[in-house]
Parts: sequence; structure tokens; C-alpha cells
Amino acid sequence: MESQKQHPRVYSFEFFPPKTDEGAKKLRLTRERLAALHPRFFSVTFGAGGSTRERTFDTVCEIQRDSGIEAAPHLSCVASTRENIREILKLYQSQNIRHIVALRGDLPSGMGRPGEFRYANELVAFIREESGDHFHIEVAAYHEFHPQAPSATKDLDNFQRKVEAGADSAITQYFFNADAYFDFVYECEKRGLSLPIVPGIMPITNYTQLARFSDMCGAEIPRWIRKRLEAYADDRDAIRAFGEEVVTRLCATLLEAGAPGLHFYTMNQAGSTTAIWNNLGLDS
Repeated sequence: MESQKQHPRVYSFEFFPPKTDEGAKKLRLTRERLAALHPRFFSVTFGAGGSTRERTFDTVCEIQRDSGIEAAPHLSCVASTRENIREILKLYQSQNIRHIVALRGDLPSGMGRPGEFRYANELVAFIREESGDHFHIEVAAYHEFHPQAPSATKDLDNFQRKVEAGADSAITQYFFNADAYFDFVYECEKRGLSLPIVPGIMPITNYTQLARFSDMCGAEIPRWIRKRLEAYADDRDAIRAFGEEVVTRLCATLLEAGAPGLHFYTMNQAGSTTAIWNNLGLDS
């Protein structure tokens, strides 16, 4: 973890663009609560195949304009061309957006090819070619390994290609096993990769939803956590209390070992993220 201890800690929160006016109102309230914690940035996702691209742009611009906190839009290879990515980059530059999360993205059902960019490293390289050092580029790290990776070594090779293409830092998929993160950082250090690798953190508030997400993205829920959550059945208060306890301990372990911050997948909710933050005694 020596490579990670040299970096200043960065805390950030992730949102998805709302689909309705009511969802937009709720997100503004969530954003206001989390802005009080003074994160380094808010990131904003988009749907499969770029299906929420316009809403992502609108949400990003509103965040940067109204909160005073840096906004970081996600960009994906899926359904993208060099021309439309070039156009999007120019739009973000015109709005003084300086932070991007560059991803391959998940292919929608029935889509055979992602677009002109096959892999995230190609997208990162293109952003650098078009924009130089204007953008701080985040990439994804799959320390429990991407579901489509043929092997652990190949997955690390893919990550290294993204770094060498010009990534500044990385955010991991969420996880509940700290040792998997520590091992990934160790393997990166062996390859001479020393960029910040920030742990992705998923608060536990809904077991059914968490299990579905985890099965899709390959994030392991340890058996003892699954069994405890199953035992709570529909008792949401118990699930939330247990989740906050488990995730707080995970975050504390990561920070004590030298992790360079935390990135919270908020699901557009502030409650559990704020509770974990307070449990950790982080400055706001």
C-alpha cells in the first residue's frame, strides 16, 4: 500500500441522472446534504448505450453551477463514435468541466459491438489526443476482476493499458472484502503502477437490489453478510443499521491501511452515506 499512502485523500459521491422532475428534486436535496461534507467531486453516470447522455450533461452542468463542487461525467465506449465523443468533450470544456470518468461501459442486450471504441484504454487515449491535459481522467479498476475477463492476469493487463493511455487515477468497483483491494494494489505496485486507486463503497440499504447488482457486476458479497441480510428479510431498518456497521468497518480498515480516499455509490440517497461518514469521523 506504499504507493497509495503518497497520495492526498479524495472523497467523492456518485449519482445517476434522474428520469423525472420528482427524481430531480430528490437528487437536489441529496446533493445539498452531501455537499455539506465538501467532497472533492460528484460523478454522474449514464444508462446503457448512452441512453441518458443528455440528462447526464444537464445534471453535470447543474451540479457544477449550483453546488460549487466539481462534477465528473461518465463517458462510455458503448454506442460512441469519435465524432460524438469529440463533440461531448468540447461541450464539457465550454462548461469548464475538467474531470471525466472514462469507461468501456456495459453493452445493452442485443448490441454486438460497443462502438468505434472497443475498450476503455482507446477512449482514454482519444480524450488525451483531443484535449491534452484539460481533463483529469478517472478509470475503473476491477480488483475482484471484470466478469468478462478471461483471467486475472488479462484483467490486470487491461488496467495497465488504461493507465498507460493516460489515466490519472482509478475508482474500484464496490466490494466488501478489503483483502481483494489490498492484493490488487500489491499487484499494481509490482507492475510499477502507482496512481491513486480509490476504493468504491456501496452503502447497504436494500439486499435484493444489492444482490442483483452484485451478480451483474461480479462484486462478491461474502457469505456471512448474505446470510445476515437474508435473516433480516424485509426489515429495512435492521438491514440499514447492519449495513452501516459493516461498511463503516470496511472503510476504516481501508483508510487505516493507506487508501487514498473513498468513492461512495450513493444511489441518489444521502442517509447511509452520511451516517458512514459520521461514523468514520471524517472532516466536513
